[in-house]
Amino acid sequence: MSSEEELLKFRSRFPILREKAYFYSCSQGALSDLVEEGMRAYAASWRSSAAPWDDWVGAYECLRLEFANFIHADPDEIAIATSASAAIGGIASALTFERRNRVVMGEYEFPTMGHIWLAQESRGAEVRFLKGINGTIPPEQYQREIDERTAIVPVTQVSFLNGNRSHVEDIVKLAHASGALAFLDGYQDCGTRPVNVKDLDVDFYVTGALKYLLGPPGLAFLYVKRELVERLTPTVTSWMAQRDVFAFDGQKYDPAPAARRFEGGSPPVPNIYMVRPALQLLTDFGMDRIAAQIERLSRMFLEGIRALGIHTKTEACTVGPLVVARSVDPQRLIATLTECGILVSARHDGIRFSFHVYNTEDDVQLALRALEDNLALMART
Repeated sequence: MSSEEELLKFRSRFPILREKAYFYSCSQGALSDLVEEGMRAYAASWRSSAAPWDDWVGAYECLRLEFANFIHADPDEIAIATSASAAIGGIASALTFERRNRVVMGEYEFPTMGHIWLAQESRGAEVRFLKGINGTIPPEQYQREIDERTAIVPVTQVSFLNGNRSHVEDIVKLAHASGALAFLDGYQDCGTRPVNVKDLDVDFYVTGALKYLLGPPGLAFLYVKRELVERLTPTVTSWMAQRDVFAFDGQKYDPAPAARRFEGGSPPVPNIYMVRPALQLLTDFGMDRIAAQIERLSRMFLEGIRALGIHTKTEACTVGPLVVARSVDPQRLIATLTECGILVSARHDGIRFSFHVYNTEDDVQLALRALEDNLALMART
């Protein structure tokens, strides 16, 4: 089977692509027939199993292993949460902010990252936000702020606002050189290229299923470096986070010796049944091939909108998946594009075009023609 045939077969899994040009993956990935089958499999297990929780806990542990393999981690380094916010909050609750109380992060982080760390100020945290320069934050700015008082350095892999990539490796090295922890938010990138958390040397990594992992809302993943797990005791916990989940001893707090200690409450079982086939779909196609397709289309689109004289927020060296163009009337432009069968999203004055492997050159050309017909709604260079 040729690469083109394989791509068409992959696209055929997503019914919406028969009618729409889908650039909305930065908000919600497209729904595949395999994920729909996962929904039905969950319903069938509930309807017919004599002991559905036995099946569900089995699926839950399988997903832990599958995602661990996906990011080159060990299963006991993975926690399954209901959201990135819940996952980040579990880590925040485990820090004490005594001698090291500073949190250093850039201004382009997703709001939940800022909100959670700002909420720790009542516990002694001091949050320092770094200003960007032309949409990025050079490592030198981190270097000036990170010191022996820094507890943790959260950093986004790809900014939801402008599509630009952080200098992750440099920032992680700066954090570790001062004895600080590094927390990578991969939500706007995971599912678009291979991830190896060991090579990145991050202490924590968080992402969720609903964007480029092509799953539903309501499920997120947290990686915790193995040597940190038992050094951190969360104060936000649950019965599922205990060493012996089924001891049912409400008078004993005994966190699991694995990253599961950062989980909260019963696992999101329906979501687990939907996320597993989505992960398998990506893995089977091949993450290197996915990354190559996304880079090719992102650069083609960025070159096209710059040729039209449209102001962009995304760097010319982008490898995707997110390209952000400025609009003088974003809501009107979104309505116009939607009428044309082009699905996008906006943040402030930025119109976000996000690319996945299921996008094509025809999608790119359709979007460029629509923007050319609506240049009055665009910010110009």
